[in-house]
This record gives sequence, C-alpha cells and structure tokens, in this order.
Amino acid sequence: MCGITGAVWQSETQAVDRETLGKMTDALLHRGPDDQGHWIKLDHVDGQGRRYGVALGFRRLSIIDLEGAAQPMSSEDGSVRMVFNGEIYNYRTLRRRLQGSGHTFASEGDGETIVHLYEDLGTDCFRELNGMFAIAVWDARRNRLVLARDRIGQKPLYYAVVGDRLVFGSELKAIAAVPGVCNEIDPGAIDEFLTYQYIPHPGTIWKGVRKLPPGHFAVFEKGRLQVQRYWDFDPTVEVAATRAQATERLRELLTDSVRLRLQSDVPLGSFLSGGIDSSLITAIAQGQRDSPVRTFSIGFPVADFDETGYAAEVAEFLGTDHQRFEVRPSGVDVIDKLVWHYDEPFGDSSAVPTWYLSELTRREVTVALSGDGGDELFAGYDRYRALWLSRRLQKMFPVHQLPGIGLVQRLPDSDKRNSLMRRGKRFLEAIGQPTARRYLNWLQIFPESMRADLYTDEFVESLPGDDPFDFLDAAWRRSKGRDVVTRASIADLLSYLPCDLCTKVDIASMAHSLEVRQPMLDHRVVEFAASLPVSLKFRGRRGKLLLEDTFGDLIPRSIFTRKKMGFGIPIGTWFRTELKPMVHDTLLSDNARIAPYFRREMVERLVGQHEQSRHNHGYRLWNLLILEKWLRRWIG
Repeated sequence: MCGITGAVWQSETQAVDRETLGKMTDALLHRGPDDQGHWIKLDHVDGQGRRYGVALGFRRLSIIDLEGAAQPMSSEDGSVRMVFNGEIYNYRTLRRRLQGSGHTFASEGDGETIVHLYEDLGTDCFRELNGMFAIAVWDARRNRLVLARDRIGQKPLYYAVVGDRLVFGSELKAIAAVPGVCNEIDPGAIDEFLTYQYIPHPGTIWKGVRKLPPGHFAVFEKGRLQVQRYWDFDPTVEVAATRAQATERLRELLTDSVRLRLQSDVPLGSFLSGGIDSSLITAIAQGQRDSPVRTFSIGFPVADFDETGYAAEVAEFLGTDHQRFEVRPSGVDVIDKLVWHYDEPFGDSSAVPTWYLSELTRREVTVALSGDGGDELFAGYDRYRALWLSRRLQKMFPVHQLPGIGLVQRLPDSDKRNSLMRRGKRFLEAIGQPTARRYLNWLQIFPESMRADLYTDEFVESLPGDDPFDFLDAAWRRSKGRDVVTRASIADLLSYLPCDLCTKVDIASMAHSLEVRQPMLDHRVVEFAASLPVSLKFRGRRGKLLLEDTFGDLIPRSIFTRKKMGFGIPIGTWFRTELKPMVHDTLLSDNARIAPYFRREMVERLVGQHEQSRHNHGYRLWNLLILEKWLRRWIG
C-alpha cells in the first residue's frame, strides 16, 4: 500500500523539476512511511523528434517483500516504468504465468507482475488483475503515460491536464504541490457536495482536476488524454439460480476472496463491529488461520452508537484475539485533521469513528480486513426496505394525494439515529415522488428546495446547468427492468460505494498508514451478487438472506436478527454542546468563508432550529462546517 504521484509534459515551460516532484511525493508521506522513490527523465526524444519529460514519485508502506519491491519499477529493458498503489491478490498466479513466458523478476512483490503484464498485453493487462489499485505506467516505446484504477474504486487516483502537461496523484494534495493547478473552485462541486455529502466522480472541488472513475484507464499521448472503461457488468441481466446453487457459489467465491486477502508479510487483523458483514469476514478468516485472528472494535460512551457488546459476543464465539478500544470522540479535536486528509469537502460523519478505529488498530497491526460492501451487494440498508414498502403502497393507492403530506416538515424530529419518528418523517417526505427521485430524497443531505433557499443569487448564477441528481439517475438507469431493491443496490454500488464508503475508508486508514482490505469487493463477488434475483437476498422487509443462508453456521444467530446500527456518532448532540462555540465562531462569524455561497439568514435559521431542538439538522450542519473549515484551510 502506497502513495503515487508524477507528471508528463512536452514543453520545457511545463517541466516538473526534482524539487517539485519531491514536494508532491512528500505530501503522501502518511500513505507510505517506510520508503520512497523518484524517477525523472527531463529530456526524452521520441522517434519523430518530439520531446517529453516524465516524473514518477512513490511512497511505500511495506506489506509484501519487505526488503525488495522498490518503486518506481522497470521492465527488463527499461522501456516501461511504473508506480502503483494497492495490492494485487492474484499476483502469484500471474507471476508463474509470466515466468513461463520468459519474464525475469527482480523482486518477490506483487507490483512487478503489472510491469510484465503491461509489456505483454498493453492496456488489456488491467483486466487480469484481481485487487485494489491505482497505477501509473510510462511507456517509452509509445511515448505515453497510462493511468488505471481498480474496478470498484477502492484506491483513489486524481489527475489534471494543464496545457500539454498531465499531473496525477493518489491524493489531491500531491497535485496541489504543483503551482497553478488547484486554483479555482468548481461551484457545481459545492452543489453536489451538499446533495450527496461527497463530490461524485469524475469531478473534484477544483476546476480542471478530475478523479479517474472506477474500472477505467486513461492514456495521455501526444498531449491528449483519452479515458476508457476496461471493466463493466450488465446490471440488467438477472441469472436464474436456486438457493442451493447461490449459497454454494457464494461460499466458494467469498472464501477464496478472504484467502487471497490474508497474504501479508506484516501483522494482519480484522475490524469487528458486531454487524453481519465484519463478523462473517472475520469468521471466514478465522477458519483459514491456525492461530486466533486479531480483531478490533471501537466503543463510545453513548449506548445508541456502541456496538462493542455484539463484537465481543462474536469474538468469543469465534475464539479471536479481540481488543476493544473505547474513545470519547471529539468533533473539536478531529475535524481539522479530517479536512486536511480528505483534501476536498467530505461530509460523511462516520469518517470520525473510522478515523479513530484506524488510528488505534494501526498500533497493533499493519493490515486489517473489513466487511465493506455487504449492504450494497446483499440488500442490507434500511432505505431498501423503505423503497420496497413505498413501492407497494404506490401500487395500492395514489399516496402523493394523501392529506397532510405537505405538513410533514412540521413533525418533531429526534437525535436518535433509528427513532421511529425520524424514519417515518423521512419516509413520508419522499413517498409521493418518482422512484429514483424518492431514493435520492432518502440519500441527500440538503433537499433541492432547501438548497434553493440556502444559496445566494450570485452563487446560483455561477452554477452549471447540470442537476446533481443526474449522477444518481445515471447509475439508477443502468439496471433498467430489475426490481426496485436491486435497482437501488446497483445504484449504490456504482455511486455511493466508490465515492463515499471507499473514499472514507481509504483516507482514514491511510492517514495512519493502515492498509484495509475489503473481501466483499472482490469483483467476482460483486458480479455474482449483482446478477442474483432479489428473492434470494431480500424478502418480507429483511435483507442479507443469502449471507445468512450461506454462512449462518459461522457466527451467532443473534447477529442476523439484531437491530442494524451503522457506524456513527452523536452528531446532533455535538452541535448543541461541544461544537456549538465552533459553529458560532465560524459559520455565523462576520468573516465566514461560506458567505459568498449561502444566505446568512438561512444558516442562522438552521443553527437556531437545531439548537432549540425544533429540528435535527446535525448532518446538515456537519457538512456546512466541513465546507467552512475546508475553505479556511485551502483558500485562507
């Protein structure tokens, strides 16, 4: 696991010198504290007399082949140079194949397989890789730079083309080290952020800076960039399968996925929340180890947000070497750290417990398994049940004509995450809308009507014509013809999972030099789960049935029937207590950086309604505070 960065250019005025490359690489120190590498060629001339400059930078977190596998890596003849962040889990199989075709290896690590695969297959090589990765390859034979990102989007990769130069990096801060790149905010990105609590790919907060989408590669050649998809699946296809066939295949795939992700030359453990997904991943791992798996959970002094009792139950059942961390999370202490590490506004408040869990786990191990992806793949979210129920109600009678729907906003609210009143209010607010819009309503932080009231006239004028809904709608339309629960889960798989969950886990873990591996996100598991009929996964308002049918014997039965909690913090209470002074000193101050974008009276109304417990705007205030802090950090 590492951090990568670099550039390629055609004119001397666009050159990245060694000092700048050093700054770009140093910005990623936390991603790879064990080693660093640089390669720079300032004056490369191709066969047609065109001149190129190339720079590659690398920071390493040593996981496999601790003494070898230094990067940038080179092919035998030096015509291919590569830097890579991630893990290739099937590298041993690929290595044997490549050795059989005559390639010589200089290391025992996984990265060198990419170099030799690229020599043989060019950009087709990425289809051969099972792993999480961000890759940059300089191909001197074709005078081109190739970038690639893993299928699901577990590893980030940013890039910008300015003139005839391309710069790239694992994080935005590496690109920002190059003068003149990150210098203008994209107003549309702020609108998207307040909708989703993240900025969807391929955009970023900066104009002209992009995220490479999952499952894509990009080729920069002759001063031009082309982005292409190398992996896809057809979400409209549903494969008939009996329950016996599905359980047999899932057990085979997920067991193999865990096996591959247990490869490590450093201490390895597993996150254990006490939920279904992390418990199953831990159980499968324990079944493949001769010694107890080290497991880690994090507890908070607020019962509504503490799952550690369930984690302890699972740990005792499995016989793991369990460690429970207890912290008193503090928004005051952590918010500036989050803003610095996430680089662009990122408002998922569960980044806070993920941050603490990663920090404490890293003190014990270097690699941790995680259960991310189970909700999206096997219909685990409460909102899927709400969507299923609303669909049934729509078929029974015109719910949008129910009296009193317009009065829903006046209902009292609750800070309790799973309170009946809160869930009922969200359900009624969206029930009369078209299906995809209804789903967005349950996802979005600021509804469209609230954003319209919040924005200043000047900010509205600066917004592009695109609707933030288009991003989710495009993902939703991919699964045309499927049932509503499958359509929602596919949409999440293509949007929320890479843009929110994978980003949250990658940044929070790599901030502490911890590698997190997610067996549920093996592309074979993803493709299989997406193809299954919903009846195998969801029935009668219950999800994850296939996980229970397949692995129900591995963990306590109570884990499958317990109430879902998620991974959160008492954000609503914070804004009436410890974060209250910060809000008044920033969001409501005379020099608030959000002032050009948002009407002060609307911000004051949100704060006042929340502090008076008239409405729970905790998640909205968190996103506004994150944006304000980000503007102060990056704009000054």
